[in-house]
Amino acid sequence: MKYGFWAPVFGGWLRNIRNENMEASWDYLSKLCIRAEQIGYDLTLIAELNLNDIKGVTEPALDAWSSAAALAAVTKKLEIMVAVRPNFHQPALFAKQAANIDRISGGRLALNVVSSWWADEATQYGLQFDQHDDRYGRTNEWLQVVDGLWTQTPFNFTGERYQLKDAICEPKPLSSPRPTIYAGGESEAAKTLIAKRCDAYVMHGDEPEFIAEKIADMRARREREGLPPMIYGMAAYAIVRDTEKEALAEVERITTLDPEAAGFANFDQWLSGTQLEREMKIKEYSVSNRGLRPGLVGTPEQVRARIEAFSAAGLDLLLLQMSPQLEEMERFAAQIIAPTAIAHG
Repeated sequence: MKYGFWAPVFGGWLRNIRNENMEASWDYLSKLCIRAEQIGYDLTLIAELNLNDIKGVTEPALDAWSSAAALAAVTKKLEIMVAVRPNFHQPALFAKQAANIDRISGGRLALNVVSSWWADEATQYGLQFDQHDDRYGRTNEWLQVVDGLWTQTPFNFTGERYQLKDAICEPKPLSSPRPTIYAGGESEAAKTLIAKRCDAYVMHGDEPEFIAEKIADMRARREREGLPPMIYGMAAYAIVRDTEKEALAEVERITTLDPEAAGFANFDQWLSGTQLEREMKIKEYSVSNRGLRPGLVGTPEQVRARIEAFSAAGLDLLLLQMSPQLEEMERFAAQIIAPTAIAHG
């Protein structure tokens, strides 16, 4: 199992807890990432939203791509997976910029391609917001352009949304054959696109049996395309304590509804895209990306056993959130990552 963590670009992950002692700043972000690679973490995922979805839209949210470029220069081992939304980035210019960041990092850049969900954000920033299947149509073309520029010189493309003639992107990324392209999605349009165009499939948090079903489905789709196996990752919120009682008390603390919390302003937009009972939805929305569903909550022994279940299901990568992040990542590394590494020799 590889261990990744979400970069705290929003100043935390908990909608009910207003101050998590993890400010949205370059100082905190760089300190965290430098320490993370020292204690066994493999990857950081940097979310891309111009508005703060967790703490409220008026609160600070770090820019993803300038943060990624800076982290590329100050870290040595971390894979830097950065979210990118095609409707926010002209693909040829993006390919040029991302290739440069990959070279700064020594070949450690990866993409997390996200087809945008937040219509209000796009409207505020004066950008086009495509409807659901149209978003995947754009993403399909966008990925062809980026991949083409990274692998061909010159590159020509004629599509519905993008046209390029004799385009040159030099230098190309160091990563071979290209930076890893991760993507997630549960609709038929998303899964079809990801199986054909991407290298890795990332999922919201869920229980091992459901993750196993999703992985089996994507493996079959990938085989039908005649393409090599994918990497499979999942988001999860981790709580490790000395006793199960302490861990469950922390779950209760972070999911107790604060109806005045600014991060709940987007709840109705998120609600429309899920199929849970409303009470469960409110609890799950307290922690982003369905992070509590995987059940990485309990004693070190319980959490390690749960991770083994996900590994058996075919999962390769955990994308972890914790709070307060620096302190909890230290605990998780000491009690989960280090003992697991020793056990597996």
